[in-house]
Amino acid sequence: MIPFASVLSESGQHTLRDLDLPNLAKLLGRLTATHRVGTDEYTLTTPHERALADALGWSGDDGCLPWAAQAARADSIDPGTRAWGLLTPVHWHVGSDHVSLADPHTLHLSAQASHTLFEAVQPLFDGEGWSLAWGGPTRWYASHESLDNLPSASIDRAIGRNIDLWMASHPQARLVRRLQNEVQMLLYQHPLNDERVGLGALPVNSFWLSGCGRAQPERADNDRVIDNRLRAPAIAHDWAGWADAWRTLDAGPLAQAVEAARSGQDVTLTLSGERYAQRFGRLDQPLWARLRQKLAPASVHPMLAAL
Repeated sequence: MIPFASVLSESGQHTLRDLDLPNLAKLLGRLTATHRVGTDEYTLTTPHERALADALGWSGDDGCLPWAAQAARADSIDPGTRAWGLLTPVHWHVGSDHVSLADPHTLHLSAQASHTLFEAVQPLFDGEGWSLAWGGPTRWYASHESLDNLPSASIDRAIGRNIDLWMASHPQARLVRRLQNEVQMLLYQHPLNDERVGLGALPVNSFWLSGCGRAQPERADNDRVIDNRLRAPAIAHDWAGWADAWRTLDAGPLAQAVEAARSGQDVTLTLSGERYAQRFGRLDQPLWARLRQKLAPASVHPMLAAL
C-alpha cells in the first residue's frame, strides 16, 4: 500500500506528469484494477485509511475507525473495551483569516518535553472524567465514553489547511472543542513554550483528536506492507522531495514487486491519493487480454491523477 501516491495540487500534478516510473508501469501491466474505495477529498477518513480498515476487517462510518485503540495497543497500553481517541500535540498557526495546523513531526518534540506538556494538560481532562495515557512524544491517548463513534478527521486531512473545515461538528464534540480552547490558554504562557520560541521552535499550543472508537478485531495478514515515504514531502508540498521519494520507491520496492510477480507470487498493490484508493491484484484473464496489457500497458500518469 502506497499512501499519497497522488495529490490534487496543480504543482503536484505537474510533478507527477514529469515522473518516469518504469517499474510501476511494469507492475500495473501484470495486475488488474479490482477494488476501489473513496469518494472525494473531503471525507474525514483518508482513502488509504479506509482501504487499510477494509483489509483489517474493520467496520465504521466516515471518521469512526479506531486507530487510537490500535496505536495504544502498539504502545503497550491495553485498550480493553473502552472507547479511545488519539490526542496529538500540535501547533495551531493563527493567520489573518484562518487557523492552520503544522505537521506535528516538524515540532521535533522530545519525550521529556512531551511528558512535561502532557502532565500540564492532564488535570483538564481528569476534571471531565477522561483518562489519559502517554504513548510517545506525539501520541497521547484519551479514554472516555463520549469518544465512542465520535467522527473525527484524520490529521493528514488537516495539516497545512484551514482547520475549520475539519473540526468535529458532532454534538459529542462540544466538550472536545472546549478542552482545545482550555489547553490553548494553559499552554500559551507555559515556560516550555517560552523556551521553544526563544530557540526558534514552534510552540505546542493545542491538540488534534482523531481515530476515535473501541478496538476491533484485526484480520491477520503478515505480508501487508505500507510504504509511507511519500507522506512527508506531499504534506510539506515539497514536490522535488516527493518526486525523489517516488523514484526511490520505484527503483526499490516496486522493482522487487515486479520480480515477485514474474516469479508467480501473488502480488497486490494499493495506490492511494486524496480521493480514492485503488487496489490492483492478479486475476485470471484470457490470453488476448494478457497480450494486450503487455503490448499496450496502461499509462501510469492518468491513473495516478485520477486518484
